[in-house]
Amino acid sequence: QVQLEESGGGSVQAGGSLRLSCKYTGTADCMGWFRQAAEKDPEGVATIGADGRTTYADSVKGRFTISQDTLESTLYLQMNTLKPEDTAIYYCAADSMGPVPCRGVIARGDDMDYRGKGTLVTISS
Repeated sequence: QVQLEESGGGSVQAGGSLRLSCKYTGTADCMGWFRQAAEKDPEGVATIGADGRTTYADSVKGRFTISQDTLESTLYLQMNTLKPEDTAIYYCAADSMGPVPCRGVIARGDDMDYRGKGTLVTISS
C-alpha cells in the first residue's frame, strides 16, 4: 500500500515556474506525475523508474523535470516555462511495475495503481 500527498500547486503567469512535491509512504518501483485538465482525459506527464530512468510526455519535454529523494520519500516535479495549456490538476502516482514497463507508461496511456488527491496548477496568459 502506498499513500501519496501532493503539494506545491498554485497560480502563476505564463513563463513562470512551479515545483510540485509528493510525500509518500510505502515503497514503489515506478513513480510518476499525471495531470487532468478540465473536460479532458488524464495524461501521463513524467515517470521515474527504480533504475532512475525518466520519461516525459512530448508536451513537457525540456520544460519539466521529475526527480526523487528516496531518503525523504518525496517525489518532485520541477515545471519551468509554464504555458496556459499546462493548467490542470496534477497527481502523483506509484506502481510496482519494473523499469521497462515503467518507461512505457506514458506512451501506452496507462495508469498506476496508487494516486494522490492532486494539486491544482493554474497558468494565466
